[in-house]
Amino acid sequence: MSRLRDVPLSALDLAPITTSGDASTAFAHTRELARHVERLGFTRFWLAEHHNMPGIASSSPAVLIGHVADATTTLRVGSGGVMLPNHPPMVVAEQFGTLSALHPGRIDLGIGRAPGTDQRTARALRRTAGPLSADDFPQQLAELTGYFAGSEPLDAVPAEGNRPDVFLLGSSGYSAQVAAVNGLPFAFAHHFSAQNTLPALALYRERFRPSARLSEPYAVVCASVLVADTDERAEYLAMPGSLAFLNLRSGRPGRMPTNEEAAAHPYTDLELLFIEERRAEQVLGSPETVRAQLGRLLDDTRADELMVTTMVAEQRDRLRSYELLAELFDRSSERVKTEVEV
Repeated sequence: MSRLRDVPLSALDLAPITTSGDASTAFAHTRELARHVERLGFTRFWLAEHHNMPGIASSSPAVLIGHVADATTTLRVGSGGVMLPNHPPMVVAEQFGTLSALHPGRIDLGIGRAPGTDQRTARALRRTAGPLSADDFPQQLAELTGYFAGSEPLDAVPAEGNRPDVFLLGSSGYSAQVAAVNGLPFAFAHHFSAQNTLPALALYRERFRPSARLSEPYAVVCASVLVADTDERAEYLAMPGSLAFLNLRSGRPGRMPTNEEAAAHPYTDLELLFIEERRAEQVLGSPETVRAQLGRLLDDTRADELMVTTMVAEQRDRLRSYELLAELFDRSSERVKTEVEV
């Protein structure tokens, strides 16, 4: 598909922890992956925010962003995202103002309104026993951006003059509208809300109001993508991520299983049906299969940028998937054939 050559390519990482590794290993793999995709010509590398999940180490995006930015030179590094209801806007402004001052022109601040965790953990993060609500999200967002603009009564040093590029993240029409009325670029979570992708993007483009930041709508679509040498190999490599997600949804969150553990799991018919339904929202297979699927996705969504996340058990398979993906997007001139040293 011709659009694969025209659309910028970016990555979202969760720093997965496997049953054979630990958090330190996960962070080393995140750094290695960032350097790998930078050499492959990717535009951005974002870190997600999740809490109370034994298999995901990315609970502190701002810290990880600094770690990755220090290890790279041209890649834009950011949050995918910071869940704003979990944090005082002033603290977020201070953190990302600091990152932007340390790495000028390279920091993105992706903002979300979901807690990124369960309700009990969200209460622990927010230190309140009151009802949890994201209804004041627009006010929180306005306060946050006000610190970067210097329009708040307090100074969130060094935020003023060190504003990162701000994106709004979402998986619904509500987030699409907030992004639109604020004239912000919008990143949609197609990887876990595929049924809402087209309606939300249509709403974003319909309601968009130009701003000093952006004159036209800019939509990033994030998809779960896994490329392997064959369809069969991709299916095999996808099983640990599928089992980890199944365990999470079943109330048994844990670390990412190995390929062997996932293959040996005694799946019930209901579990296999759950995995099959989840696979329908993923893009996986050989380069030929993935090329066709991504071509349709980009045509349907008219995405301005594609962001991908790849959850596999082995780091070498993850690096290989991104390399094959870069070839599909004609990034071959910047391809690296050897692994980047940790």
